[in-house]
Amino acid sequence: MAMAGATMHHRTADFRALYSKVLADLRVFIGTRNDVILFTSSGTGAMEASVCNLTSPGDRVLVISAGKFGERWEALARTFGCQVDTIRAPYGQAVSPMQVKEKLTPAHSVVYMQATESSTGVRHDVASIARLLKGTDTLLVVDAITGLGTTNFNVDGWGIDVIIGGSQKAVMIPPGLAYCSVSERAWRRMEITRNPRYYFDLRKERKNGAKGESSYTPSTVLVAGLSAALDYLREQGGGDLTAGRDLLIANAEKAALMTRCAAQSLGLRLFAEDSPASALTAIASPKGMDSGKIVKLFRERFGAVIANGQGEMKGQLFRIAHLGFYDYLDTISMIGALEHVLIEAGVEIELGAGLCSAQQAFTVLEQAAA
Repeated sequence: MAMAGATMHHRTADFRALYSKVLADLRVFIGTRNDVILFTSSGTGAMEASVCNLTSPGDRVLVISAGKFGERWEALARTFGCQVDTIRAPYGQAVSPMQVKEKLTPAHSVVYMQATESSTGVRHDVASIARLLKGTDTLLVVDAITGLGTTNFNVDGWGIDVIIGGSQKAVMIPPGLAYCSVSERAWRRMEITRNPRYYFDLRKERKNGAKGESSYTPSTVLVAGLSAALDYLREQGGGDLTAGRDLLIANAEKAALMTRCAAQSLGLRLFAEDSPASALTAIASPKGMDSGKIVKLFRERFGAVIANGQGEMKGQLFRIAHLGFYDYLDTISMIGALEHVLIEAGVEIELGAGLCSAQQAFTVLEQAAA
């Protein structure tokens, strides 16, 4: 409804007030005192901004890569002429802080990483990796497009220089907005970097954002939708946006645990067994079965959407998201549908085993919180 009613022009006092409110609320949602920048783009736009604004051609950067989005960091950095050193983990595993410690040198100007590698369902240990950079000149940039609203971050305390989010994830509106918080260290770095930037010029957006404006024409309807979404989170927290965000994170953790327990009770293997994310759960396809069959049956039988694997992982796994207020009933209905889909696909399971395991996990969590 907020988006349908968003008819204001972007160079008016009404929109400036709305834009300023959204930027202030995003600070609270992210949990930072740093300036927040908002772009009309996909999350990849903010990723590009964090490369072109913070590096010069020839700079050496370190990329932590454990999936398709880590590989995107590599491609972006090379596009802007950086020398890229990469620490890799096999798909389904996380890069360990020890690996980073062994590879990191003072020559690395920036470390680029994912909080959640959503192509594999892996969660990285951002806090431990951030500690390795304390007292160094190396900046830390975190793609938290699926991490914000599903994972706890202490952005300022840990020293995250840029953290990136996207509108279509935990804040529950359509795709088309990217946002990021930027530390004072990062702003100072921009004074000496020499890569070209125009639309994704962070300093330009900071200057205009202080006046309640975007440098270029923004998606006014999406900004209105984002404002409504953040107000909704505030309402969930009894008028406190921080409390609403924390409830959102706890909800994702709960849905993810229920889903993991259900999958294992059904004899399925978690694709990211050792460091699973709460934004989504990646589940390996039953032996000898293309995961596309499960995705297709979900859509045809229940009108529900789950995701196949990406790239070379296509056919090997399916991914179930826990973004936004995807709650207990959503999780239970999804698990029940999964049981029916598996049976229809010819997988031998005990009907109800996943549901029972998920309910037990939910009960334990509720009792612990009481």
